[in-house]
Amino acid sequence: MKLIEFLNNLFKDDGFLLIDANKNKHLIGKPIKENPITLKILDKSLHTKLLLLPDLYFGEAYTNGSIIIENGTLTEFLDIALRNIGRNETNSFNAAINKLRGTYRFLTNFNLKKKSKSNVAHHYDISEKLYDLFLDEKRQYSCAYFKNETDSLEQAQKNKINHIIKKLNLKPNQKVLDIGSGWGSLAIEIAKKSQCEVLGVTLSENQYKHSVEKAKASGLENQVRFSLTDYRDLNEKFDRIVSVGMFEHVGRKFYKTYFNSVSKLLNEDGVALIHTIGSINPPRDPHPWITKYIFPGGYTPSLSEITKPIEKSGLMMSDLEVWRMHYSHTLRHWKERFLGKKEKVLEMFDEKFLRMWEFYLAGCEMAFKWGDQVVFQMQLIKKHSAVPNTRDYIYS
Repeated sequence: MKLIEFLNNLFKDDGFLLIDANKNKHLIGKPIKENPITLKILDKSLHTKLLLLPDLYFGEAYTNGSIIIENGTLTEFLDIALRNIGRNETNSFNAAINKLRGTYRFLTNFNLKKKSKSNVAHHYDISEKLYDLFLDEKRQYSCAYFKNETDSLEQAQKNKINHIIKKLNLKPNQKVLDIGSGWGSLAIEIAKKSQCEVLGVTLSENQYKHSVEKAKASGLENQVRFSLTDYRDLNEKFDRIVSVGMFEHVGRKFYKTYFNSVSKLLNEDGVALIHTIGSINPPRDPHPWITKYIFPGGYTPSLSEITKPIEKSGLMMSDLEVWRMHYSHTLRHWKERFLGKKEKVLEMFDEKFLRMWEFYLAGCEMAFKWGDQVVFQMQLIKKHSAVPNTRDYIYS
């Protein structure tokens, strides 16, 4: 069977036991454990599907139960798999099919205002209670900043907020814009720790309602505003612009529009801080399973795709920080919290949803641990004098 040959060529470090749909056993690679992780295939069509497009069909099969993992967990299997795959394509078939799919998506993916709103709703408006199961108390749904691997999720998320606030180099009475403000925590913390006026914009109705209520409960409704608005519809000027975890939803066709908008909205002596998942590989097509089931319209850019539209917008990059393992640690915390509350998840959804989100969280954890995924944190300015010449102000 070609699938067995393909897997044995792929798994050079460690391995597992595969039981195919005909109940034949195959030892893949050289398993370290005496009783290795076992992967059972229950659907014969997967013998071909996993060879052609494993990036899509493995996640679908795990979600619908036609792949079962025994003697270990999904995380343990993906840890072995992603360690062997690394930053590479799995095979030439996968690369070719992904290229065709990616080209089609590029030609048809018009991430216009109405489509952007529906894409956001697909993920963020499913249930507030779901996110309370695994996020920190401030509902920060983006990469935390682990000064130590032993930091709690709450501490690491506080570290992230404080690090961003330092980089913004805020001054009293400045106007701050938060593009893609989520559940409002960053905007509210900026207001608390400065004498700035903050506007947060989001396309999620659930997030907007929560943010307004949270600002009111904090007694900051006169200092922090939230608006259910597309950033492309804004016409105000701001001294500071921050955007955390939103750029992944912009879409490759709209990078020029995005950075031109940031440039238009930013005062001449202003500072912008853009925090986004990115790839340390050259540009490649979106992950088909994540795009189909988790983040429609989403794309994590290579640095080369970002720099050109920044240069053409009139902005200049004054600082670039690359966070490597931080998101892997963040996702590990989210996954462990999520799986620790299986019963509550099943009260809200079904077994299929549980497996789908387990695959999402565990798969992304390993993509940041072994693959090409990182976080880019870019500080953008228009004038050299907008920020100090050294980083001392960030760490003082």
